[in-house]
Amino acid sequence: MSRTVITFGTFDVFHVGHLRVIERAAALGDRLVVGVSADELNMRKKGREPVFSQGERLAIVAALKPVSEVFVEESLELKREYIQQYAADVLVMGDDWEGRFDEFKDICEVVYLTRTPAISTTALIEKISGGN
Repeated sequence: MSRTVITFGTFDVFHVGHLRVIERAAALGDRLVVGVSADELNMRKKGREPVFSQGERLAIVAALKPVSEVFVEESLELKREYIQQYAADVLVMGDDWEGRFDEFKDICEVVYLTRTPAISTTALIEKISGGN
């Protein structure tokens, strides 16, 4: 029986931390579906536009070998609907979200993965722009 894994992220300024979470999420099943945050959603949750556009970020994530399918995540409030729409057996999130998605344990397994240490998109953007 195949297992579908779903995860979400902005995936802006793609780095090894993003790659590791995608590889580790994919290892939990046979099919990996990735929700990439819409530009508007990113503005609402982070207060800034992504460096790479929604289309560019979708293309980058879709090109990764472990990824079976990508879609645009329009709203944080639609996670349950996305899980159901893609018939996900496992929801994977970073451990910085620990406990925040436990409400979905009634429809799928919820796994929180440890983030790659010392890697942050925000820190990378600041470093590149000369902020650090």
